[in-house]
Amino acid sequence: MASSRPLLQVALDTKDLNTALKTTRLVSDVVDVIEVGTILCLAEGLGAVTSIRTLYPNKLILADVRIAEAGAIIAKMVFDAQANWVSMLSSASLSTMEAVAEEAFSRGGDVQVELQDDWSLQKANAWLALGIKQVTIHRSRDAEAAHPNWDEESIRQIRDLADKGFKVSVTGKLSTTDIPLFKGIPVFAFVAGRAIREAQDPHVAAQHFMASIQENWN
Repeated sequence: MASSRPLLQVALDTKDLNTALKTTRLVSDVVDVIEVGTILCLAEGLGAVTSIRTLYPNKLILADVRIAEAGAIIAKMVFDAQANWVSMLSSASLSTMEAVAEEAFSRGGDVQVELQDDWSLQKANAWLALGIKQVTIHRSRDAEAAHPNWDEESIRQIRDLADKGFKVSVTGKLSTTDIPLFKGIPVFAFVAGRAIREAQDPHVAAQHFMASIQENWN
């Protein structure tokens, strides 16, 4: 992965591992990060993470369990399952954030905070003090329906967070035509789910995403 371009992360939000593996078999040579989605973690447990790690030992793997509490216990379970990253919600208490960060960093892993409506720059500064730098700007399905295009406010938030030193990932019904909107902003990762999984040819879809990223981040 060239350091000058954002990562490409595929989100596996399927209801069973076999369906998820059909996608990974097709796109693992293109994507940088494999996200074991929340739905898949709930359906199959963290065994899904371990299975994907066994098959793809050199890939970055995110367990998208969205920790809100019981941080130390859940984080330990996630890293025992051999994930590289764990996700948590911005609504989690600072003590939970600290517990997750401590477990993650002690295992050579990282924490990805999904920003919800209640997040603020004041809260974000407290996360930075804990060493947490990864955040995800996520458009929910409801937000996608109400605002089909990425607006200037979202773009501004991404830029502000990046200026503070955060590694900002972008997700929420992304398409290849969205990628140029973020040109000039140090996006850490683009996260694509349905646009890749549900494509007629997921491998080609992933290649198109990567080509767009490379074109805009030479």
